[in-house]
Amino acid sequence: MKAPSFGGTLHRRPLIRSVHAAFLLLLALSLAFLTVVAPTAHAADSLLSQGKTATASSAENATYPASNAVDGSTTTRWSSAFSDPQWLEVDLGATATIDKVVLNWEAAYATGYQIQTSNDGTTWTSIYSTTTSTGGVQTLTVAGSGRYVRMNGTARATPYGYSLWEFQVYGTGGTSGGGGSSSPDYTQSATQLNATQAQLSITPITPAAYVDVHYLVNGGGQQNFRMTNNAGTWTQTVSSLTTGTVLEYWFTYEKSGAQYDTPHFTYTQGGSTGGGGTAATPTFNPAGGSYTTAQSVTISDATSGASIRYTLDGSTPTASSTLYSGPISVTATTTVSAIAIASGMTNSAVASATYTIGTSGGGTGGSLGPNVIVISPSQSVSAIASQLNAIGTQQAPNQFGAQRYEILFQPGTYGSASNPLDFQLGYYESVEGLGQNPSQVVINGTIDSWNQCTNGDQTQCYATNNFWRSVSNLTINVTGLTGCNAGEDVWAASQAAPMRRVAVNGNITLMDYCGGSPGWSSGGFIADSKLNGTVENGSQQQYLVRNTSIGSWTNGVWNQVFSGDPGAPAQSFGTTPVSAGGPQPYSTLATSPTTEEAPYLYTDSSGNYNVFVPSVRTNSSGPSWANGNTPGTSLSLNTFYVVNSASTISQINAALAAGNNLLFTPGVYSYNQTINVTKADTKIVGLGFATLVPSAGQTTMTVADVNGVNVSGLLFDAGPTTSPTLLTIGTAGSTTSHASDPVTVDDVFFRVGGATAGSVTDAFIDNSNNSILDDIWSWRADHGTGSGSWTSDTAATGLTVNGTNVTAYGLAVEHYQKYETVWNGQGGTVIFFQNENPYDVPNQASWMATSTQNGYPGFYIPNSVTTFQGYGMGVYSNFTAGPAIESSEAFQAPTTSGVVFHDLLTVWLNNFGGIQSVIDGTGAAVSSTNAGPVNIVTYN
Repeated sequence: MKAPSFGGTLHRRPLIRSVHAAFLLLLALSLAFLTVVAPTAHAADSLLSQGKTATASSAENATYPASNAVDGSTTTRWSSAFSDPQWLEVDLGATATIDKVVLNWEAAYATGYQIQTSNDGTTWTSIYSTTTSTGGVQTLTVAGSGRYVRMNGTARATPYGYSLWEFQVYGTGGTSGGGGSSSPDYTQSATQLNATQAQLSITPITPAAYVDVHYLVNGGGQQNFRMTNNAGTWTQTVSSLTTGTVLEYWFTYEKSGAQYDTPHFTYTQGGSTGGGGTAATPTFNPAGGSYTTAQSVTISDATSGASIRYTLDGSTPTASSTLYSGPISVTATTTVSAIAIASGMTNSAVASATYTIGTSGGGTGGSLGPNVIVISPSQSVSAIASQLNAIGTQQAPNQFGAQRYEILFQPGTYGSASNPLDFQLGYYESVEGLGQNPSQVVINGTIDSWNQCTNGDQTQCYATNNFWRSVSNLTINVTGLTGCNAGEDVWAASQAAPMRRVAVNGNITLMDYCGGSPGWSSGGFIADSKLNGTVENGSQQQYLVRNTSIGSWTNGVWNQVFSGDPGAPAQSFGTTPVSAGGPQPYSTLATSPTTEEAPYLYTDSSGNYNVFVPSVRTNSSGPSWANGNTPGTSLSLNTFYVVNSASTISQINAALAAGNNLLFTPGVYSYNQTINVTKADTKIVGLGFATLVPSAGQTTMTVADVNGVNVSGLLFDAGPTTSPTLLTIGTAGSTTSHASDPVTVDDVFFRVGGATAGSVTDAFIDNSNNSILDDIWSWRADHGTGSGSWTSDTAATGLTVNGTNVTAYGLAVEHYQKYETVWNGQGGTVIFFQNENPYDVPNQASWMATSTQNGYPGFYIPNSVTTFQGYGMGVYSNFTAGPAIESSEAFQAPTTSGVVFHDLLTVWLNNFGGIQSVIDGTGAAVSSTNAGPVNIVTYN
């Protein structure tokens, strides 16, 4: 993928603006220093505003509340909506004499504003006014009095809102302490639910349109959430707490159109629930899994005074079940289930663990090899940063190299605000936390993917080729970067660069706009995550975000798709593109129809490796771990055959035949026989973008028509002899339903050429009914080894779907030579599709679907299909060989009521020829005279 243009409107760029603010701040401080030489004779003023209740007309989002402007910190700020007028006021608690006001502006400052005072918060008197403000740090000498003081902005200097680092009021009078002397117009509480959860609640006396809660856990990064309204009481559950955890929290609430901030409150998590609530869920030691010898199992519970009742036959325990009094000897395969019962409390949820005794599973388990790098919280930040940045520097230019790395962070906290851990990722690096939930691995710092600049030329810097890298299962409290990048995590990546199960507390930019120009980026995938700050889309031409909570999103370019994302922008894809004044190109689905998150590696309390397999969800919204542990099943690593460079194809297939799972350690593996997956519920997991290459023209991997197989984290390269397929799942023509336990393919990528010359007829064939495809990139290389020639790296089709009721998220298929994507199955759903026609077509005669149809569609549905739904789907052209190559239509499908496309588009990227219609002759052509995008909102 090489994206030659950025055709959208780039909205808010906080980092660029913060550089300007820093310059103005330094200038203002210099001037202030010069002024100090002539000291004044009057007595020192008192700072009256700090920590008091602040109110604003609006806030850009929950990250920038009014309270930030009076908290005494120049690293937090209030920022308003992008309109005039806007105001920010502070309640001093009592009438005060005011003689100085200091405004510390961020780069989004006011050119026109008044400083006003009021005794009642209704009638205002101006004590200062300007229409020629230049921002920076402004110290205003004023004369006035009042309990309330506000900045009333009337004209903005930028297209953004008004933004203040600090709003300081000096004088005499007022009250000490935050919040003023009047009684609050709300009640609030923090209540322990169980040993690991607390509930924050607020009930405004005047009904509120919304309430946001902000909190810090043990002084860590600020987290912000829109609360849930339950009959006037707004609630938010905070999870992953332990005894002694301290929450500092406060609320922002709407009242009669204005926005108010409460003072800060403190809550400490106790050791028991007490006084009502629900008993904590019991835990087992050791955890369930496969063991070669009998196990002594202990059951414990965090609720003080609770008794535990258990069963050993898989049945649900009750208050009359066996009372736990000591370790249980498990000598054969057994499922232990337990509940906790405490006086005055609701019984706990049922906890269960299955112990398989006497079978080793045939898997090797054990070492994951030298290319799996395990990071411990006992290591120094400098040592970790040095090691990981050395790998990142090596891998950043290593697009087609053989090196592969899996970087695993053990549970713990890494870095701090004063000593952050910042490191970059390059090609074939996968970073994962080893906690069962993202909160158990915390990075105070950033994990970054930067532009690549051609030959070091700062005018030729791109992220469009930043493929094959990933981050998952951890929390990033954003801090550490300076200058233009201050305050954000930089994740400038394109296809095959998934981010999963990541909590980002702070801002993240998907474009590296500080690392040279033009900074193009094109395509990305985020799922099962929490993005709690602002997401800077920037130049990202297309993107899929699935089952992820979003603080705010800045802009779109061509095709931004959101599926099951609380906080996502509203649906607004329109016929007129945003570059021509139309709405933002947002395709927004309230829920995701059927999902099953990718399996992930974690360690239990004893430090043993396990693979967690999440459960299927239907019509879901938000991350799977939003309310605690992700539902699913834990598998011991002892059930996996661990593939390394010494493993033979015979050993691999023997392990599969014996019922083992497979875990591929990082590396490139070449085999002359097919890997045959025949058992139901087999898990095939790749670490560090493990790569499989067929050496004898065979299909690399086949999956039988069985339930529950998962293939994840692998890269399939075509080999030197043409293969019929690289991956085939299911059996052609099967009518077996797998709805209750579907086959899933997650973060699996196909490549024809680039690293090595190769060829294939159809890269990926999916015959499995009800299967789920989640983040697939099938790519016939447009650069690298074997590329650029129509007769080398030959490949007709990138994906064929024959199964019924197949659901695909984040599907990209590019540069294949005939029908690039063929969808034969009934009842299919595609949520986000991206395609580029082949670049290297030598002449029109070489690329004809029929004698009268120019070229091949990027997405083809035959007339036999009667039901299909597609959302957010784009096809682009960039014919480079010289002749004016044309494609008659980007999409080809039957015209029937059951086959419906939502939000289709085409774009001419560059060079020669173009696409003559969007779908079935409908939609204007794109070419050098009309680059597009040409949008169609609905077609059937």
